[in-house]
Amino acid sequence: MDKRTAEDIKKLKLNGEKIVMVTCYDATMAKILSKSDTDMLLVGDSVGMTKLGYKDTLPVTMEDMIHHTKAVANGTDKEKVVLVTDMPYKSYEDNPKLAVENAKKLISSGADMVKLEGGVEIIESIKAIINEGIKIVGHLGLMPQSIEKMGGYKVQCKDEQSQKKLLEDALLLEKEGVSLIVLEGIPEQVAKMVTDKLSIPTIGIGAGKYCDGQVLVSDDMLGMFTDFTPKFVKKYANLAETIQNAAKQYSYEVKNNIFPEEGNTYK
Repeated sequence: MDKRTAEDIKKLKLNGEKIVMVTCYDATMAKILSKSDTDMLLVGDSVGMTKLGYKDTLPVTMEDMIHHTKAVANGTDKEKVVLVTDMPYKSYEDNPKLAVENAKKLISSGADMVKLEGGVEIIESIKAIINEGIKIVGHLGLMPQSIEKMGGYKVQCKDEQSQKKLLEDALLLEKEGVSLIVLEGIPEQVAKMVTDKLSIPTIGIGAGKYCDGQVLVSDDMLGMFTDFTPKFVKKYANLAETIQNAAKQYSYEVKNNIFPEEGNTYK
């Protein structure tokens, strides 16, 4: 079977099939998720908050993203899943040449596509990366790498002017060859309007049901990240509690000389 590609994902929209994306940060989880019906894994810069303990995504470095991309690529079944990696803050915005260099590093680390936040403001970097034959996922609406400008994690595109710019940026990204676009933190009907205007797929996160697909942070979906829970998150498990209970039972058995038992001991 051939490797799954960005073109295969774009065909899902044409066929009226929803696209499933979830974040992933290590090989073990990549192996597990590759056996589900997930279409795309995203090595998100959310790794800064979920795995590295930062308060936001801004401190995440290229070295962080390369490290985690290699790990996820080692566990991903590329026949079933397309692997996307976020380009971190300040790795592409102001310098198209640097953007290409960094995008190539992520592709060399195992990513199939790279994701960039922004529209017309970063279009020269987008053009430069695409000219090198690298596939891009765009990201519009609430952009975590721009939270200082946006005043925090707030719903975007609530007024006519910002909605107009959102659509203009989306159409521009499509025109320049971006393969699909993540829409984050915008009203449902605005996301529908953009999705209906585009021939490329949209992936929503806090953007309602009319996008062509959805993405969630795996640690949110699995109930592992407990610092806060955005409105758009649905928890499909409560692994934080499961892990805590398992660790407590393990501690009890060690302290009371129950573990290891005969079945766990070499003779």
